[in-house]
Amino acid sequence: MIHPTRTTASVGTSISKETSSRFKRRFMVRLVAVFIGGMFLDGYILGIIGPVTGLMRSDLQLDALSLGLVAAGPLVGIFVGSPLAGWAADKFGRKPMFLVDMGLFLVASAAQLFVTSGEGAVIQLAIIRFFMGVAIGGEYSIGGPLLSEFSPPKLRGRLLGLTLIAWYVGFMMAFIIGTLLHDAGTPWRLVIGTSTILAFVLFIARLGLPESPSWLITKGRREEALAIARRYVESPQMHDSITEEINLSMIQEAQAAKDKTKVKGASFGMLFSKQYWRTTLFTAGFWFCAVTPYFAIATFADDVLNQFGFGGGWAGGVGLSALAAAGVVTTVLLIDRLGRRILTVPGQWLCAGILLVIGLWSNAPSILVLALFLAFSFFNAGYTTMTQVYPAEVFPGHLRGIGMGFAAAFSRIGAALGTFALPWAISNIGMGPSMVVAAVVAFLGAALSQWLAPETKGRTLADISADFSH
Repeated sequence: MIHPTRTTASVGTSISKETSSRFKRRFMVRLVAVFIGGMFLDGYILGIIGPVTGLMRSDLQLDALSLGLVAAGPLVGIFVGSPLAGWAADKFGRKPMFLVDMGLFLVASAAQLFVTSGEGAVIQLAIIRFFMGVAIGGEYSIGGPLLSEFSPPKLRGRLLGLTLIAWYVGFMMAFIIGTLLHDAGTPWRLVIGTSTILAFVLFIARLGLPESPSWLITKGRREEALAIARRYVESPQMHDSITEEINLSMIQEAQAAKDKTKVKGASFGMLFSKQYWRTTLFTAGFWFCAVTPYFAIATFADDVLNQFGFGGGWAGGVGLSALAAAGVVTTVLLIDRLGRRILTVPGQWLCAGILLVIGLWSNAPSILVLALFLAFSFFNAGYTTMTQVYPAEVFPGHLRGIGMGFAAAFSRIGAALGTFALPWAISNIGMGPSMVVAAVVAFLGAALSQWLAPETKGRTLADISADFSH
């Protein structure tokens, strides 16, 4: 016999559980975890190659050019994948692309286990690592916008900043795990293939995640956006933000109808339009100038410090990495209290000055040079944290993915320049002038931020994009 009252009660209980505060908090924890897990994985796959380089070189008979090709694969992939995935996320939605991106990561990671030992091994590995880089780029331009669009304004900076901590942790854990497995005699394919386990877990964890309300609003699907917000979002500030985005989209549609134009979707050309060029210039230029000097100095820490009479692994690479991690943690703890701009602009001017002093003071005491480099590493990492925050906040919803993807891709040019140009510069113009060039890059970034960096603390995404894009 059927008892309608029992069935109704059961359904009602199920619905109430799925809209409870506990359910919403669990969803937010899950969303943050899967995105942070993706950034951890990004750092991990870039770091895991280091401990097994010797094994790969001997097994595959790699020369310097071949090894560089394998190492550069992910960087090229990031350059291609970031804007491409951002465009796809703006066109097809955050939800499907977030899953597709991790699916690509999973397949490419597993493919590393089957690389042959013949003549084509280098090409195989370079192609596989390229596609892993494409997936890394996708994490920036898909996950960042998705997390920002679900985060309460009062916590958004902290949650986005956590992703950079996850990257550092992933890179360091890769070095530790890779070294332990290498010392235990594990084949190099299994060592670099360990990323497959985490990729599989993250792929499963991303199944069933909802679409971003902000993206649905850009497509005119406002009722769906409100329904998702009611089910998954607990913060009153987030509901206000979604309401603002709906109102803004209605105003834009009304204006387009009045002007007899069509509301445009995402395109690369729009990034350089009269309305959005400042947003694009700031995010891409700021990111480029933040990472270019750091990648150069951190990659060749021992060589740089040796030039100044103070080398050694612990004092160099480990010390700079530790201070960088401390700078990121400090910024994450302060970002939603002090604001973005105060943690961005002063630090850039300070780092530019530090590099200029190092470059011009050729006979400075080595201990002072070390202290200056450590200070640079700390403050540079602090404002570099904002590269994960600003692009996800200042672009409007219909350009958020492609905008963040373009900024990330442009920053890779800086990373490549810093990494590959420094050895040449040291040999041809000397260490002092090389540091002066790095200082000029930092000064340009500071001037750009002084001009364009907005204060976005506690503001809704609709309010930020409406104010910043004009």
